[in-house]
Amino acid sequence: MERRRRVFVRQNQRTKSRCALAVRRSLSIVSKAITGGPSSRFSGDGLPGELIDGKKIADEVRADLKPRLATLAERGIVPGLAAIIVGDDPGSKLYVKMKGKASEEMGLAHWTVELPEDVSERRLLDEIARLNADSQVHGILVQQPLPPKIRVEAAVSAVDPRKDVDCFHPTNVGLVLIGRPRFAPATPAGVLELLLRSGNDPGGKDVVIVGRSNIVGKPLAALLMQKANGANATVTVAHSGTRDLPSHTRRADILIAAMGSPRFVRADMVRNGVVVIDVGINRIPDATAKGGYRTVGDVDFEAVRLKAKAISPVPGGVGPMTIAMLLTNTVRAAELSAES
Repeated sequence: MERRRRVFVRQNQRTKSRCALAVRRSLSIVSKAITGGPSSRFSGDGLPGELIDGKKIADEVRADLKPRLATLAERGIVPGLAAIIVGDDPGSKLYVKMKGKASEEMGLAHWTVELPEDVSERRLLDEIARLNADSQVHGILVQQPLPPKIRVEAAVSAVDPRKDVDCFHPTNVGLVLIGRPRFAPATPAGVLELLLRSGNDPGGKDVVIVGRSNIVGKPLAALLMQKANGANATVTVAHSGTRDLPSHTRRADILIAAMGSPRFVRADMVRNGVVVIDVGINRIPDATAKGGYRTVGDVDFEAVRLKAKAISPVPGGVGPMTIAMLLTNTVRAAELSAES
């Protein structure tokens, strides 16, 4: 009888141990789900991924500029940004207006030079030369698109590289590529800040960029592949000539859509737990919206969000970051001018 009792006790203890182990494993899974680990809720179970708030992060970037602006002010320096716009493109006019408003809010000086659609290339280059020579102007941007008769490469190459806050001058593009940037291009730099400040460091990750433009795709790839903190990614650049595009996008840990095609990236093109940055800004007809149009990105947002760990919205994602990084570059240009 005593022997049977001892056997029962040992079996009961083993049962309790197994139950305790099962509980610990369950708690571990719950903990990973809460903290966003491999078993997180952002794994295609129908719950939406976290929003990467570009407005909030842009405010953080601007706040970081305030002590630098104060230091410049002590030396009597007010960073100045000049924008040149050619023609009457409504999107360009709105964007330049937003840049001017952001400059005012931060205490930067700003000027907008408006030229007619039929302006000659020579007249545009003369205006750029005038701004190059103005010591109060630290940053110059030539708003694109430009009329067909004006060569984009001629316009961006005419800007003094030390004032090229858009980072389009060939010298500055080369410095970015070799990992010694004077300025980082505003939109690509904004994408990096979104990733880092939202806790999605690209280091060691497979990053797929869809789009190879000189404004976003190419410079972003150059920044991400650098051997540096906040970079160190394995980068694939896909484009209109890529065969079997979904096979590339599905293996991305981080997917960056920058091809300019509304809602092009569908849910079946991404893996569970992906981080998505949507750079696209597209207007599509919508009879229910004011003006008959609404703005969407290059990603089918609602569908992809159900599979994503995190995703940036449009509007309210990359757009505010582009302006914040342009201000950052202008402040940097003023600091470099003061050092020289």
